Amino acid sequence: MSHFLLAMVMAVVAAATTGAASYADDPQTISFDEGYSHLFGGENLIKSRDGRSVRLKLDRYSGSGFISTDAYQNGFFSASIKLPRGYTAGVVVAFYLSNGDTFEHNHDELDFEFLGERKGKEWRVQTNVYGNGSTSRGREERYLLPFDPSEEPHNYSILWTSNNIIFYIDDIPIREVIRNDAMGGDFPSKPMYVYATIWDGSAWATEGGKYKVNYKYAPFLSEFSDFILRGCRVSNIRQVPSIEDCAESEVDLMTEEFAIMTARKRNAMHRFRERYMTYTVCYDTVRYSAIFPECDNSIIEKEKFWEWGESKVVTPRRRSKRKGRAGVSTGLRRQADM
Repeated sequence: MSHFLLAMVMAVVAAATTGAASYADDPQTISFDEGYSHLFGGENLIKSRDGRSVRLKLDRYSGSGFISTDAYQNGFFSASIKLPRGYTAGVVVAFYLSNGDTFEHNHDELDFEFLGERKGKEWRVQTNVYGNGSTSRGREERYLLPFDPSEEPHNYSILWTSNNIIFYIDDIPIREVIRNDAMGGDFPSKPMYVYATIWDGSAWATEGGKYKVNYKYAPFLSEFSDFILRGCRVSNIRQVPSIEDCAESEVDLMTEEFAIMTARKRNAMHRFRERYMTYTVCYDTVRYSAIFPECDNSIIEKEKFWEWGESKVVTPRRRSKRKGRAGVSTGLRRQADM
């Protein structure tokens, strides 16, 4: 770490201990057109009249999606998402960061992927962390949810700094990846765009591809609102900004409440993972011969790993999130108080 950034980080620590912050604790949301543009799907992307929300539709002809206007080097990215209702096996809704269109063989990616349900079952949520094209080394995790994500919107957020990554559902962190020297290029480091898509993931999404999308239940609609895009904007996605170029932006992020992992938040994260996680790469000795260096080796998670049915399933290679078929929660807050 450079002396310049070290000094900035020390300022962050001082600000955090005194309760100071550079912005309000609740970041300002933006309209769709202030930060995003249409990516694919034609009329399957439907904007609200006030421009504050968007519906993405999957039918038998196409999925749909949107992309951020700018690329970012680190930041906080959030959206309130309501998932499709009813029988949704094979359907995938995704909110993620990626530079895969620019770096085809060595791309970075951070994902929330929502995997559809069949009758009597529940939506799964999957998080992914890929750096420098490390898809062969997985880093997937999957979870159930303590609520029905199709009943009302919930906030899903990704914090990405030069030192750690935190995935949030509403105000509860569900996963933290702390940068470790042994990760090397597996930690995402290049500028990325923010995406949201809905698409046909019949090949893998529901119970390893056993249950496909049934278009008699189409169209499948997912709604996005409460957009937050906070980070260091970059003009050239092929060029990683210098530490100094994004230092001020990162300090602003690191003084925010969502970037400070308090003991209470960490305990809430562990409780969520113990109750709702159904798969993690950290203990999957079938797929990987060595433990991932960033894993914290939780004794409880390790003991429960082989009790999770999904731990014995090897996920097939995924299709692109951009392809169609043709071409803060009360329940989670309750955990934090326990």
